[in-house]
Amino acid sequence: MIDLRSDTLTQPSPGMRKAMAEAIVGDEQKREDPTVIALEERAADLLGQQEAVFLPTATMANQIALRILTEPGAAPTRIVCLENTHNGGGGRVWPLGHLREVVSAARGLSLHVHLDGARLMNAAVASGVPAAHYGREFDTVTLCLSKGLGCPLGALIAGSHERMVKARRMKHLFGGAMRQAGIVAAAGVYALEQNVERLADDHANARHLAEGLVEAGLPVDLEQVETNFVQLDVGRLGLAADDAVARLRAEGVLLSFAARKDVLRAVTHLDVTADDIEGAIERIPRALASTDRPVELASEAPTPY
Repeated sequence: MIDLRSDTLTQPSPGMRKAMAEAIVGDEQKREDPTVIALEERAADLLGQQEAVFLPTATMANQIALRILTEPGAAPTRIVCLENTHNGGGGRVWPLGHLREVVSAARGLSLHVHLDGARLMNAAVASGVPAAHYGREFDTVTLCLSKGLGCPLGALIAGSHERMVKARRMKHLFGGAMRQAGIVAAAGVYALEQNVERLADDHANARHLAEGLVEAGLPVDLEQVETNFVQLDVGRLGLAADDAVARLRAEGVLLSFAARKDVLRAVTHLDVTADDIEGAIERIPRALASTDRPVELASEAPTPY
């Protein structure tokens, strides 16, 4: 089975597992875990901020950002959030100039700004713009470690020292405080050392897949393929998304639902090989051209991460 549903499916590599097994640990809640501290310091510098806080998930990181930049129940708009790369946009990269224009407009209206950097390193590698150049524009920025960077879990939130003091309190209130967390923080350190530049391989695989599907006559917009996402508009083939997903599964390829109706997405990552891409280029057109086979409709919820 060629699984292209999401880059959240990555498995820790042998090198990452070794780093985790050998991690020096301490009590993270007491700020005594040296590996967590090393990851936080490295991430703060990477994201162009004063300080960073290690958290279990990116969802928690984004929720903490909203909590420290706003107050519960405040009806007026207080914050503008951007995502880079943009998931709903098919993994496209915010150009730095456009991003700065939005941030400037928000600040002109006395609004806070937060960057959801779920795939920020994909944006940095694809654009050639250092992540810090994006991150320093915002009050807070988050980074997910468990997507293209290949960690089993983990995320970071970064911002000013004053805001990260609040973030650490929110971390406890949200249930994110841990003990010997260096075991998983070591995966993050390894990822930032080993798995950033190789994101270019994922982007190249996505481009090759997209070009192969276009050559086979399938509706893929090559201009939209900037990082590790390929969007396939099966609606233009007269297929509903769940029907198409079921046909693809029968051919041994797994794709997921994109944000738009009857559009599927393929997502490349470090566990997707060049052979997988060649196999997908062969199987996807065959699956979608077949109209005579009975299929069991897909039951997965359309929640692309």
